[in-house]
Amino acid sequence: MACGSRSRTNEMVDEYEKLVLRMNPPRVTVDNDSDMTATLLKVDSANKYGTLLEVVQVLTDLKLTIKRAYISSDGEWFMDVFHVVDQDGNKLYDCQVIDRIEQSLGAGSLSFRGPPERAVAVEAEAEEAQTTIELVGRDRPGLLSEVFAVLADLRCNVVASEVWTHDGRVAALVHVTDADTLGAIEDPARLDTARRLLRHVLRGSSRDKKAARAAVSARVVEYAPRRLHQMMRADRSARRDGEGEGEGDGERERGGAGMPVVAVEDCAERGYTLVNVRCRDRAKLLFDTVCTLTDMQYVVFHGTVIAEGSEAYQEYYIRHLDDRAASSGEERERLRRGLEAAIQRRYTEGLRLELCCEDRVGLLSDVTRVFREHGLSVTHAEVGTRGARAANVFYVVDASSGEPVQAQAVAAVRAEIGEQLLFVREHQDAAAAAANGTRSTVAGGRRSLGNMIRSRSEKFLYNLGLIRSCS
Repeated sequence: MACGSRSRTNEMVDEYEKLVLRMNPPRVTVDNDSDMTATLLKVDSANKYGTLLEVVQVLTDLKLTIKRAYISSDGEWFMDVFHVVDQDGNKLYDCQVIDRIEQSLGAGSLSFRGPPERAVAVEAEAEEAQTTIELVGRDRPGLLSEVFAVLADLRCNVVASEVWTHDGRVAALVHVTDADTLGAIEDPARLDTARRLLRHVLRGSSRDKKAARAAVSARVVEYAPRRLHQMMRADRSARRDGEGEGEGDGERERGGAGMPVVAVEDCAERGYTLVNVRCRDRAKLLFDTVCTLTDMQYVVFHGTVIAEGSEAYQEYYIRHLDDRAASSGEERERLRRGLEAAIQRRYTEGLRLELCCEDRVGLLSDVTRVFREHGLSVTHAEVGTRGARAANVFYVVDASSGEPVQAQAVAAVRAEIGEQLLFVREHQDAAAAAANGTRSTVAGGRRSLGNMIRSRSEKFLYNLGLIRSCS
């Protein structure tokens, strides 16, 4: 009886939220006049948990660069202002792009009426006819080659995949079809074999059965980057519980380049937790921080983002989903570590190699085998197919040292795979001096960083009448 009552209550709340959204549909304004260098996107909507993530995901999927953002979702209303440019750094004048923004975020968008887990810009290209494989384990040179070799032997055709590595761990989402039927793999025995063999490959020489995880399912992963963040965060938590050490410790001890600075402070007088982030700017940074906050069940009430140079600055006033601040030092430290790891794991290290050729079963197995034989290790991979052609991106480093690959090795790999198929794109990392400057500034300046951003964000929010004067 009690369970039925709770179910009816949840249904009533859901229906009420849908009614509010229908009465107050999202409004999107595209303004090319107010700023000389960027297009202003103003998004107004009835507020619900996950709205900010949906908006940022849409802009990320459209490959827009967010130079500034002012966020406010206090009370029942959500209002954000984004200063954006296209990939070339220009304002948005393409009518098709503007139409997609308005369709994805405006009154016609169904995503704002769905649950917060619903992705906004998911491409549904025959996803129901695919099988999804999730892999998590300890990273090592040649691992990706072994994974793809197992799949090729099982007559599994990889149609899409994304692979991340960080702090000695690897997480991968692999979407496969049956090489013979081109549909999803439904044979339970075959799926169980794939799961068992992949888990064995991931474990390597380790005897720890919990060191690797391989899951196979027919469910659609609605947004791969969010799922990969969730997988790596769960893996970090499991290792922390088992070993008493959190993800990111190894990188922190090494003082790795581009180390982000994350400060989480108790702002008890205002009932918020204050989060300050300073790090090297890169694509998709805002999505990664907002995704982490959302999945850790925090709500952003006010925020300011500035990313107009080589560094990015973010500030958030947040509360937990149950409307409380992160009151304990342990909770704030867990949040700091989670954000730090999310930022670091998406820094792509190494030389960028692009493979464009006719797709076939076993292609990835052959290509990654060549990488392994020539001493290259893959740190990040994005695999896709466009019709009958493969469009793959790999970031590679020297397998033995982790340093940049030698020109002779790259030339040998290209000669074996095909110089007209494999192209080199220099990966422009931030200058080491800038990273060092970030770390030196942080040594005694976390508070000054917060004050610098806070003065801008509070002035903006105060002028809108959304917060009281802090003086």
